[in-house]
Amino acid sequence: MSSSAALPAPPALSREQNLWRWRVLVATYMAYAGYYLTRKAFTICKKTIAEDFGWSLQDVAHLWTAYLVAYLVGQFLCSFIGREKGPRFLLLGGLGLSMIFNTILGFGNSYGTFLVFMFFNGLVQASGWPGSVGGVSAWLRKQERGTFMEVWSTSYLVGNMLVKSLGGALLGAYGWRWSFWGLTLATVGLWFLVYLWQRNRPEDVGLEAIVAKEAKETHAVEASQEAKVSLREYNRLALNPVILVMGMAYFCIKFLRYALDSWLPAFLDIQGLDADTAAYYSQIFDFAGLGGAVVAGYVLDRFFRGNWAMVCLLMGVGMIGGYYSVIYFGTSPLATAICFGLVGFMIYGPDTLLVGAAAIQVAGPVNGVAVAGIVNGFGSIGPVIQEEVIGWLMRGDVHEGIRNTNLLALSMSVLFAVLMVVLVFRVRSATKDKPRA
Repeated sequence: MSSSAALPAPPALSREQNLWRWRVLVATYMAYAGYYLTRKAFTICKKTIAEDFGWSLQDVAHLWTAYLVAYLVGQFLCSFIGREKGPRFLLLGGLGLSMIFNTILGFGNSYGTFLVFMFFNGLVQASGWPGSVGGVSAWLRKQERGTFMEVWSTSYLVGNMLVKSLGGALLGAYGWRWSFWGLTLATVGLWFLVYLWQRNRPEDVGLEAIVAKEAKETHAVEASQEAKVSLREYNRLALNPVILVMGMAYFCIKFLRYALDSWLPAFLDIQGLDADTAAYYSQIFDFAGLGGAVVAGYVLDRFFRGNWAMVCLLMGVGMIGGYYSVIYFGTSPLATAICFGLVGFMIYGPDTLLVGAAAIQVAGPVNGVAVAGIVNGFGSIGPVIQEEVIGWLMRGDVHEGIRNTNLLALSMSVLFAVLMVVLVFRVRSATKDKPRA
């Protein structure tokens, strides 16, 4: 786990391997951006929908909670199904169903309709990340995972920004229903791109394997490397101490990221911006996060020799500083948005690492789809809790609620840093103590 030098460069690929690899990277990147287009219209429209139907902010918080609970359950289901059926099955099925459910939500006229189809959408949306990570795990070598996957992992940032820009424009011009319908229409072409370009392994298109079999001592978690696994083996992987602590750390990250995704536009609206302008300002968080994700991948490969836990720890410390800046310097909507940009830079590095390069590295590429889903599943408890807690904090004086929300987020960033200290030592110990083959 030394961080003194970069990993050796991998051997060159054939023209056909390189061509198919880029197809898979582009297809899975666009696929997960598409998942966001059929997921996040609700977050920029929640205040408008509440006003349209006469619901309180706590009422709409319950709707997003229904989605998040389904997403949490779906992570574990999809990670097991993906380990058996393959990531292509997850991506085509999950994205296709999500497009249907998002369209139905655009026609919604009752609380019950929103509740049911937000839940259904959450279940199928859970296929997106494990399917995408599993979809690239057989196409990237260990020496290049950090750089490639941190750039590739910006797919959800791009998707989020498209939602806020395209969805925000549709919201301002035509109303909230067209935010749902327009974003769904934009996803149709992405589904066909996955159908044409995504393949699970190079062997599926008659090519030699790109990823060499890794020695077991390089894995912090012992897990089956067979193509199929039993439910017992899957549970053993899910309950491994390293995976559990990764899940707890990701709980903190998803709590913070979803809190900002879900509430930042509304907070800026409360501070005096129009709804569409608030959606645009909130993108500062995403643009800064894009830079943080790319930087994290570069330094992982270039300076930390794959030591993802140490990179996450350092960015966790920066996250604490970011929230201090929000609390003490966020005195206007623009200043608040800029301070949250610093938070975004620090959040998105660990966010992409824990369920990206780390998910593949910690138990081997064949387990990437399972680990990504398991860690994401544990982490997805965070969004469920934040939505209800922040909704409760916002029930009275909204400005006091915003202040208390920021203090809570600061506490979560401290907890994340503590958990990363544990992971740094745990991963180092697990790989150091393994006998060499």
